[in-house]
Amino acid sequence: MTAVDSTTELPQDLEGTSPAAHVAKAVRQSVKTVIAASMVGTAIEFYDFYAYGTAAANYFPKVFFGHTGTAALIGSLLTFAVAFVARPVGSLVFGHFGDRMGRKTTLVVSLLTMGVATFLIGCLPTYDMWGWFAVAVLVLCRFVQGIGLGGEWSGAALVATENAPENRRALYGSFPELGAPIGFFLSNGTYFLLEMFNDSNAMLTWGWRVPFLLSAVLVIVGLVARVHMEETPVFQRTLREHRVVKAPLREVFRHSWRQVLQATFLVAVTYTLFYTLATWSLAWATKPVGQGGGGLGFTNQEYLLMLMVAICVFALFIVLSCLYADKVGRRKVLLFSSVALVVFSLLFPYLLMGQGQRDTVSVMVFLCVGFALMGIAFGPIGAFLPELFAANVRYSGSGIGYNLAAIVGAAFVPSVATWLSEHWGVQSVGMYLGVMALCCLVGVLTCKETKNTDFER
Repeated sequence: MTAVDSTTELPQDLEGTSPAAHVAKAVRQSVKTVIAASMVGTAIEFYDFYAYGTAAANYFPKVFFGHTGTAALIGSLLTFAVAFVARPVGSLVFGHFGDRMGRKTTLVVSLLTMGVATFLIGCLPTYDMWGWFAVAVLVLCRFVQGIGLGGEWSGAALVATENAPENRRALYGSFPELGAPIGFFLSNGTYFLLEMFNDSNAMLTWGWRVPFLLSAVLVIVGLVARVHMEETPVFQRTLREHRVVKAPLREVFRHSWRQVLQATFLVAVTYTLFYTLATWSLAWATKPVGQGGGGLGFTNQEYLLMLMVAICVFALFIVLSCLYADKVGRRKVLLFSSVALVVFSLLFPYLLMGQGQRDTVSVMVFLCVGFALMGIAFGPIGAFLPELFAANVRYSGSGIGYNLAAIVGAAFVPSVATWLSEHWGVQSVGMYLGVMALCCLVGVLTCKETKNTDFER
């Protein structure tokens, strides 16, 4: 039997209102704000991560490790992994309170945690000032950032999907997913403008700090949107029917551990693909051989511009895949993307072998096809993962699966891909992605279609 917290009090505005009437009222009052809040929050999340990924690939080897060799690059990219290791911890903490206290309050706290840590990264002293102590503080800030991020995506996905009409859940679930390309575009656009007007010395001295400091503005915007949103109708009904559990995590691991594993496999390949496209390939295309790159001959500014063009393809295919997932189901869309990614993993290395040739066409094909497949694989996840779990453990279950996937699929991708390409060539990076795509395929095959699930169960 599920343990029910009978002591949880209903919000005052729920008293004296029938469940159906209150649900309708909540949707009418909050749906526009909810869409904005879910998209803005995840845009900030991904902005923070992309800003760090770009800095770790381009500036942190020198700023925090004192030189620019392959070892410094790998060390810098390992600090990138710290937040991914911390994210499951964040999902445990914020998932518990998200299922106990509600989505709104939990999302506000997670955003503040993430935003403060990101801003502090922009204030840190360098290796020349504090030596290895600077690296230690960087790792600490990165860990706290990961804690906040651990509660972000699942809450935003629930805010969107728990306010959606039944036949539009995947489309509504695309709003937090669209935060990914928006955050990426803002982050890379900031670096692009900075590098346009500053030389490499200025970027290493102070320019790298600007995106982290500017995140404070985005956090304020996100907080305004979230403070004004209401609690989701599904959670309100869960409260009214006294289905809030005392220990959501215990219930997840007791009754829904299979779904957690499925969610991890489903999401992991999207992380691997994204950070292969956005972080590893940036270093591969812009750095010479011997510094962790492939010597393709592109400047940072040129490659950032190419990434910003390709990210528009990512956004387009998120929406298209979600529209299609509402028609034919999530499972069919993800089966297609998994198989297509296996094929892509075998072919893309041949597009990145032009050492010193500056082959813009080949690289743009790699980026655009990769981000199109990323959109197809990532879009339906916003609805599919929440649909795997019951409403009273949905925040915890979807958050744990999503953030475990961050460790499996993303935490060490830039470092591993850099090491593989340095020792075994770019084909080994393709094999790495192919293995993750096969794992996703296994996950999809073990799942049932959730399109018509009772989302308020």
